[in-house]
Amino acid sequence: MATPGRDTGAGEPGVPAAPGTGPVAIACSGGLDSTVLLHWLAAGPALRTRGLRVIHVDHGLHPQSAEWAEACRSNCEALGLEMMLRRVVVRDAGEGLEAAARDARYAAFAELQRPGEVLALAHHRDDQAETVLLRLLRGAGDGLAAMRPIRPFGSGWLWRPLLEQPRAWIESYARRHALHWVEDPSNASDRHDRNFLRHHVLPRLQERWPQAGAALARSAALLATQADLLAGEDARRLAQVQGLDPATLSVPALLAEPPAWRARLLRAWLAGLGLPPLPTDATATIGAELLPARPDASARFAWSGAVIHRWRDLLHAAPERPALPADWSAQWSGESPLALPTGDTLSLEPPARFDRPLRVHARQGGERLVLPGRQHHSELKHALQDLGVPPWERARLPLLSADDGTLLAAGDLIISALLADWLATRAVRLRWIVG
Repeated sequence: MATPGRDTGAGEPGVPAAPGTGPVAIACSGGLDSTVLLHWLAAGPALRTRGLRVIHVDHGLHPQSAEWAEACRSNCEALGLEMMLRRVVVRDAGEGLEAAARDARYAAFAELQRPGEVLALAHHRDDQAETVLLRLLRGAGDGLAAMRPIRPFGSGWLWRPLLEQPRAWIESYARRHALHWVEDPSNASDRHDRNFLRHHVLPRLQERWPQAGAALARSAALLATQADLLAGEDARRLAQVQGLDPATLSVPALLAEPPAWRARLLRAWLAGLGLPPLPTDATATIGAELLPARPDASARFAWSGAVIHRWRDLLHAAPERPALPADWSAQWSGESPLALPTGDTLSLEPPARFDRPLRVHARQGGERLVLPGRQHHSELKHALQDLGVPPWERARLPLLSADDGTLLAAGDLIISALLADWLATRAVRLRWIVG
């Protein structure tokens, strides 16, 4: 536990205006930066009047994590503030433990956030400078705008009121007010890229250019303004190439755009769908392999659990989902929903019982069925093509067959005359719910 001595200093800068009118939740880790933020925001009556509380997320990654939670709780009690503790499980999905911890933390914040609430984070100007350098080294584009002081988040806002203050001011404030916090021992390690920049790169830059941190933060603010201006043009152009389904783009319309705009539109499209950002060279790969592919080639590009398919004259983007295993089958009575290996579900609404259990299975090829209003059999493949069902969705499609092998349905997309009559007689609906 760090406890600096008191000193005197100049008056504190005023707290910037918080967005919105809702309550404010301070994210407090127990470290220096968030402890200063907590004390600074709690010092005036304005935010207390709106409603002020504290959220602490315990990642459980360090044996001292309970001490950090206790430091937060102690400071909250001294200031008369409520603290909510949330423990999370961090799972590294391949992007590194630090990124996994951040994702778990933000997910907890979003879950705990109240309607209209403002989440206050303790990032400061030196953090911003480090972020700009990290993104430069990773070849970022619009990402060089770095952290925004205010942005929408969850059901309210995310606010960084310290973003214009340097680390030196944070440290000085803590000394003046004799604050108590916990030092994270990992901050001394150069294993993390951000720590290496903090300990070795920024100090050398500031030896030569004392205002380096301020200059980098100012550049980030200017780039944020430019990114906002470009975002308006992105939206206008995206509307011209996007299909009726927002998860699709017209290939001919996209090819009519200059190459640089194609890359921007692809990234803007995916961001709007909530899919992960593309890798650095992905737009070049998509331009070389998907856009010129034959309409029936089923070309695809997958990354980070997401996938873009080229089919006919459209690009389709979605989370990547598994196909139904070719050898899987199950008996289904209809009385309760049937969970499929893909994470999808079959159900009858309202629940009902088939006269005899049906077999649910994957497509094997060559299936035929009698459609409503027809006397002859139709090939399932042709019926799916007529409906415009893409090949990757056909691979997930659960088929329902009678015990004699008669095909009765393909999910809820195609239903045979026999099953359609059975459902209509009982006022029941068959549903295939994609997980």
